[in-house]
Formats: sequence, C-alpha cells, structure tokens
Amino acid sequence: MSTTLSNGILTVSIADIGAYNRARFDWTGFITQVTLERGQHTFCVPESLNPGEGSGGSGLCNEFGISRAIGYDDASVGEWFPKPGVGLLQKEDDRPYFFAHEYTINPFISSCEVRPQSITYTVQPMEVQGYSLLLNKTLSLHEDKLTISYELYNKGSKPFQTEEYVHNFIGIDGVQIGKDYELRLPGSLSITDAESSYTTELLQLSEDSLSFKVEPDKPFYCKLEVEQERTADFNWELLHKPSGTGVRESGDFLVSKIALWGEKHVISPEVFVNISLLPRQSKRWSRTYQFFTTS
Repeated sequence: MSTTLSNGILTVSIADIGAYNRARFDWTGFITQVTLERGQHTFCVPESLNPGEGSGGSGLCNEFGISRAIGYDDASVGEWFPKPGVGLLQKEDDRPYFFAHEYTINPFISSCEVRPQSITYTVQPMEVQGYSLLLNKTLSLHEDKLTISYELYNKGSKPFQTEEYVHNFIGIDGVQIGKDYELRLPGSLSITDAESSYTTELLQLSEDSLSFKVEPDKPFYCKLEVEQERTADFNWELLHKPSGTGVRESGDFLVSKIALWGEKHVISPEVFVNISLLPRQSKRWSRTYQFFTTS
C-alpha cells in the first residue's frame, strides 16, 4: 500500500509506514516515485534492480546516524539503542556499528495525517538508557517543489550527536547513467575520498559540474568538496541533457558534507546535515526538491 500526494504538477508516491521494515532507512516519508506531470517524467529508482539485493533503498529515503549511531557505544551486547525513524536496534556484538547490518528491531510507534498535498508523521519516543527521541516530519507540495521538513526533539537525559541525509536513488525516466547526465554544484568542485581508482577514472570534472566518461558497469562512491558560492540557492542539480529534465535539491541548513554513490542505473547525490542536541533541545531543518523539464 502507498499514499499519493498530487497538485497537478507533481505526483508523489509514498510507501506506508512499515512497507520498508529494515534497520537502515527511516520508515516514514519513504518516497518511492515522483512524477512530473508535464511529459510524465519519473525520477525514482530502486537501489538494486535485483530483488533481495542491497539494503532495500528506493527513491528518496533518508537515514539518520550512518556513521554516528546514537547510543551504540554506550550499549552493552544485547542492549538496545535508538535509530530515528526506525526503532530501537539491538547491539549484537562488540564490533563497530555498521549501517547495512540487519539489526533486530523494536519499531517505534508512528502515525500520520494525510492531506491532499501534504502528509505529516509523528514518531513517538521510546526511552532507552537515557535516550529518547521525538521525530516530526512533513512532506508537502508547492507547484513544482517537494519539501521535506523535520523536527527532532531530544526528550531524554543524555545529549547526542548524529547526522541525517537523503539517499537520493535517482534515474531520470529510467535512463541508465552515462554521458547524457550532468551533475552541477554551486561552486568549484573537487573529488575526495574516492572508494577506488575506478571512481576517479569514471568521472569527468569541470569547474562546477561532473559528468561521466562512460556508462558505469559497477558501483562508484566518493565525496565532493565544493567551494560554494554565497548566493547559491541549491546544493546540487542533476540534468538529463537530451530531454532537459532534471531535479535540484536545496536546504535551509549548513551542509556538513556531500557524497556521491551510484551504479549503472542510479545516481545518488547525498547532502548531510549535522545534528547535536542537549536534553530538551530540538532542531528543525528542511530540504526542497524542484523538478523541471524543457521537453
């Protein structure tokens, strides 16, 4: 089952809470497809085209704590720690936290309120070892834009630090990644922390954009350093050049890092925000996606 938001310009399909039920991605606001009605252009693809492979990601799905899991280091083996948007996860051994591991889950209680052009989620806190989190999240449409707004409350007695990003699994109209795509960023661009030489050999850099020398035949990953222009009103823009169809993401927060992952059918620019909350503090932030075409 799913929920559909539509305003005549965009149609957004959102999986019901629990349709995705694994330990990595936020179960709320899990966007499986965005359709731009002008030209019926689609933007979302699954992480893997092979059923059962990967971590189950698809479309625009977000994750908290990929590298800073809240309470994991405090927990003893067999104890629980919170993963925002998911639930309490059980620590199985003394190995470091690994985002793709299938931890045992005690899901949070979540609810949603649906309106024609918005949906609001409330994820109730569940206290564990001094950690307790309340998450509110709203997806809303305005013209050709989709906005995701977050509010995270620290209801517990302990401070915590973590991060959030959206793993944008994008393939415009299902077209495979290659020379027809261009990723533009708001400033001088460089590649850092490439996973392998394959990534650096695959990508072609210009002043403020990135393209592909060939179609990728295996996964690639790197971080992107951007000397951002102060007047920039977006964090990245992906364009399918033959159709003039694309998407750009902006946000109202200080970007902590930008990563890029992908393979032959998908490209995922990932924009991270840092979260640091003392007890009884909260943080609000939002992301806006604008979808466009010239065809």
